[in-house]
Order: sequence, then structure tokens, then C-alpha cells
Amino acid sequence: MADNHDQMTERTDRAEEEDYSLDPRLVEQVLSAVEAGDAAAIDAAMAPLHAADIADILEQIGSGERARFLSLWSRGIDGEILSELDESIREEVIEALPHEVLTEAVRELDSDDVVDIIEDLEEPHKELILGALDDSDRAAVTQSLTYPEDSAGRLMQREVVTAPADWTVGQAIDFLRDGAELPDQFYHVILIDPRHHPVGYVTLGKILSSKRDVALQAITEDSFRTISVLEEEGDVAYAFNQYHLISAPVVDADDRLVGVITIDDAMAVLDEEHEEDVLRLAGVGGESSISDGVMETCRQRTPWLFVNLLTAIMASSVISLFSSSIEAIVALATLMPIVASQGGNAATQTLAVAVRGLATKDLTPSNAMRIIWREIQVGGLNGVIFAIIMGLTAYFWFGSPLLALVMGASMIINLIAAALGGILIPLAIEKMGFDPALASGAFVTTVTDVVGFFSFLGLATLILIGH
Repeated sequence: MADNHDQMTERTDRAEEEDYSLDPRLVEQVLSAVEAGDAAAIDAAMAPLHAADIADILEQIGSGERARFLSLWSRGIDGEILSELDESIREEVIEALPHEVLTEAVRELDSDDVVDIIEDLEEPHKELILGALDDSDRAAVTQSLTYPEDSAGRLMQREVVTAPADWTVGQAIDFLRDGAELPDQFYHVILIDPRHHPVGYVTLGKILSSKRDVALQAITEDSFRTISVLEEEGDVAYAFNQYHLISAPVVDADDRLVGVITIDDAMAVLDEEHEEDVLRLAGVGGESSISDGVMETCRQRTPWLFVNLLTAIMASSVISLFSSSIEAIVALATLMPIVASQGGNAATQTLAVAVRGLATKDLTPSNAMRIIWREIQVGGLNGVIFAIIMGLTAYFWFGSPLLALVMGASMIINLIAAALGGILIPLAIEKMGFDPALASGAFVTTVTDVVGFFSFLGLATLILIGH
């Protein structure tokens, strides 16, 4: 029993150590090897690593060290590593690669990965990669690039495994075994009619576990659905998540099969959507990256800082209306930031829930009123709780029961306003056709600041000065 306990403890400790993040010591080891020009040490350090970890190392070291690393590493960049790289440094890496290395790397990739790599490159680099492809692959990639950005046509891969709808399991197995060129990974065999319309799909597991004379149409999956080539990729990712899809055929305007989207690409889009929402809520732009340069980062952040500056001026103008009240009662200057700050925090909580609900389509017109009413109740309840706390604080701090009353009342008003602003503003922005994550934060902050200052200073003027 003791031995089993020790083994369980050892496995638990090992699991806690393996958090899948890149070991900082490894990065330091690579940097030391680069500085010393030790190609053998770089080869030894890189040999056991996954492509995603190698991409992380390239993203974490500086531009100069990156170029020297690539010149020293004997294995060199392959297609898998290239597809894992962050867009912000991918073009720089491509520039540093010898032509034959780049050619070999892109030839290893599926068409969707090639499209993902070249769609944001400058024209010379785009032509370089297209020129490295075979004629058929180049035609497939070029066709994908004609579809709108962020559409299913850009996300899909052209490599598809199909079978006539009237085949049996035995015919499908014989075809798969004899198939000269099959994708490295696929999950379904898509059934098509004579006009190349997808009519169903069968999992490889069902094919392998069924008798040879079973018709493929008898073992198709209920989850089958097609995706339009023009479908927005965010909606594609939602469909995969909502209906637990593994892959889905993509069709053109005539419902002909043109490609397939797999779960790894759909989940990558979902991850990007979540990341963009977080960045936009923070006012740093949806395309920001830790690898971006100074000027690019500044360009992304400055516009929203300017918007925040304008809203701050608006809030300050409210304060200026009550300058005489603040001069008469100095305690107001001490307490009014608390009201605005608490409202801002409450609004941010509601805003995060609302934006996330809109992104996942959980917040809809059919349940919007119920959610709004819930947030009003939450805001009111929190308002009462913090009104009591801050009312007592103001009373014992400044010894004024009327000031405590003003503080409590303004806290209730502002937290209800924060709840309303946090949900109504993103709903309104989405209704107008804009991304609620991008613009909601600045407007919600303005509402809580203006309402907080106006309610606190206005009530103080009426009750304290007037009294």
C-alpha cells in the first residue's frame, strides 16, 4: 500500500511539473548556444521538441538571435514549424530561409496550411511560396485565396477523401488501400452523388468495424452537415463546437464539394476569436501579439487611448459642473473616485459576460430581456451591499450622516447604471453591425464615470449644500 501511495505521489508531482509551458532554462540554453555559435548544442536541444515548442522558442528570442539560430540549426525549418509560427514573425523567418528549404517546407503542407501562411505575406514572398508548389497544389491554393478573408473557403483544405454514395464498405476499403494520394490525416469518407454533391459521410471507425457487403449509406453519421464556402469562419467554429463535429464538407454556390474543414482548424479559429475578444475588451486591438514591434504595437493602441482620453474629458466636464460643491466640502473629492471606480468594475464584469454571451450566441433576442432584468437585480443587490459598506465608512471617516446617505444612494444608482450599461451597450453595438468587444469598453466606462460623478456630486449638492 505504501509503495502504491509513493507511486501515485510521484505521478502527481510529475503531472504538476509538466504544465506544457516552455521551460525558460531551455530558452536560455538555446540563446547560449547561439551566442557561442555551437550548432551541435542547438541540434541536441531541438531534437526532442515538438514543432509548436520550436515555434515558441523562435517567438521568444530576439530578431538577431533568431537569424543566427536559423543559420546554425542543421535540421532547419519544416512545414509544420512554419505553420505553427506567429504571423508577426513568420515573414521574417521566411526571408531568412534558403529557397530550397522553403520549397521543401511548403510542399509538406496541406492546402489550408499553405493558405494560412501566405495570405498575410507581402507579394514577393507570396509568389515565392506559390512558385514552390506543384501545379495542382498552386491552383488549389490560388482558388482558396479568391474567397473572402475569414471565410470557410480560406479555412478549408482541398485534400478530401470521397466515395460514390452507392459503394459498399468493401469497395471503400479497397479504394483506401489502393489510394495513391490520401491526406496524412482524415476522419470521414464523404459520400457524393454523380453531380459531386456531398450526401453524407462515414467515419473510418464505422468502415473498419462493418462487414464488406454493408452499404456505406447504411452507416452514415447523423452529424452530417455542409458548410458554404462563403460562411464566416467564426460561424464555422461555432457550428463545430455546437454540434460536436470532427470534420465538415465545404460546398460552393451549386452545392458541389470543394473542400473539407477539420476540427483542428475550427478550434484554432475559436481560440483566435476568444483571444481577439479579450484583446479588444482591453482596447489593444484584436490582432496584437507579444512578438509585435514597438511601432506596430503603438499604432494598435493609440486610437483607443485617444478614445479613452475623450471620454475622460467628458467625465471631467461633469466634475467641473460641481466645482463649487467640491470646494465647499473637501470630503467629496476624496470619496467620488470610489463611486466611479466601483461602477467601472461592476460594468466590466457585466460587459465581459455580455460580450462572451454574444460571441457564443448564448445571448440572443429571445432571452435578452431576462438577462437584462437579471443584471439589474444583481446591480441593485450589489449596490445595496456596497452602499451599506461605504455609507458606514463615510460616516466613521467624516462623521456626517448626510454624507453617508449621499454615498450610499450614489453607490446604488451607479451600480444599477453599470449593470445596464454593461449589457445594453454591447447589445446595441452588435445590433448596429459592429463588434461589441471592440467598442463597448470605452462607452461603458464613460457611462459609469458620468453617472457616478453626476449622482454623487448632484446628490451632495442637493442634500449637503442645500441642507
